[in-house]
Amino acid sequence: MITYRKDSTLVKEELKKLYTSVGWVSYTKNMSLLEDALINSLSTMTAWNKDELIGLIRVVGDGKTIIYIQDILIHPNFQHLGIGTTLMTSMLNEYANVRQKVLLTEDVPSLRKFYQKFNFTSCDKGTLVSFYKEF
Repeated sequence: MITYRKDSTLVKEELKKLYTSVGWVSYTKNMSLLEDALINSLSTMTAWNKDELIGLIRVVGDGKTIIYIQDILIHPNFQHLGIGTTLMTSMLNEYANVRQKVLLTEDVPSLRKFYQKFNFTSCDKGTLVSFYKEF
């Protein structure tokens, strides 16, 4: 049975295991930084299979005019079971009155389909442009 929790304080080992499982190893190079990022997020919700962290969504922003879905990840062994949908729906409901909801992700057909079912529009399909800068 999958359970969900609203929390931002997580065990580093569980975080590392989840982020590594989906290949997000750049996050796990500095676990203290990742832990601080979660603590300083506007909201974090997790999914658990017994004592195993199997999913996470993290929102940053001001919570009034804009939010960013910063991270949403589900352990590969638990994908396509509705866990991501539950996490996303919960966050979108929590911030229903926020006008701007933004996320950046890879351009993969399955990801497009997932976000489009929540009425997100890709910037390459609409009138907006998106810019980003990495270091």
